[in-house]
Amino acid sequence: MSQVTAALVSLTLVIGLALITSAGPRLRRPSLLARLDPYLRGLEPQRTSLLHEEQPPLTPFPALERLLRPVFDEGARIAERLLGGSAGVARRLRHAGLHDSLPRFRAEQVLWGLGGFGAATLGAVLLPLLAGRRPPAIVVLGGAAFGLLAGVLGRDWWLTEQVDRRQGRMLGELPTLADLICLAVTAGEAPRAAIERAVMRARGELSREFELVLADLRAGMPFTAAMERLAARVPVPQVVRFVDGLVVAVERGTPLADVLRAQAADIREQRRRELIELGGRKEVLMLVPVVFLVLPVIVLFVLYPGFFTLSQIAR
Repeated sequence: MSQVTAALVSLTLVIGLALITSAGPRLRRPSLLARLDPYLRGLEPQRTSLLHEEQPPLTPFPALERLLRPVFDEGARIAERLLGGSAGVARRLRHAGLHDSLPRFRAEQVLWGLGGFGAATLGAVLLPLLAGRRPPAIVVLGGAAFGLLAGVLGRDWWLTEQVDRRQGRMLGELPTLADLICLAVTAGEAPRAAIERAVMRARGELSREFELVLADLRAGMPFTAAMERLAARVPVPQVVRFVDGLVVAVERGTPLADVLRAQAADIREQRRRELIELGGRKEVLMLVPVVFLVLPVIVLFVLYPGFFTLSQIAR
């Protein structure tokens, strides 16, 4: 029996023993919530199934996913117990504009971890075989563990990337939305009507957040409270500063159009400075297409006619 086969058999045996042990009565005792659930179930408000939104499948194979749903749920519970940080993850899910629940995110982490596990194991086995050598068992196990960890942490990194991209889109939309609100206020609209008119003609992440503000206002919430909730939902410093300036202008009666116009100009100036700083930090990378793409083409266009003339004379 080869070392790889022995390692896979040992790993299967360890996983099987762990599953058998975890299914024991001592380790599977019902929690306090599970024991109280039959007595408190009637106190929960009943929701109609018409308002229930079906979650999109995690994989392109919904039938197989339904069969493996207990495995995903158990893996999500294990990931939640090992990784923790539920409050921070839920906050980042809200900031990313994802309405997925925390268990679904943990299930996605399990799925990414299984994908990394399979890819790393396959690479650790195939690469030595292609080189004509037998893969060591320690390399296969180490690669599998690394792939599993990389998949789980990769989903967390991608969530952070989604938050940064959404905040960047909001920052890009803010000056235009501020100008639209400023134009409506200058034309004589009230702040609420100006926001509603601007949101009707805008499409983007920030306009959807302002739609939530309008929903709060229709529900009877005061204007300042609704705007403060917007600042709490969107932790972008420029958006928070814009909301603070709008709230202060409404509360103190200062000219709202001038405040909005100055805020939009400040945001555009800050974005221009950030682009200049980003270009200064990446000036070496900006030279790569010039040196390796543009310059060779220019040299080719300059030298080729002379080379062609000399080749014709030599003939």
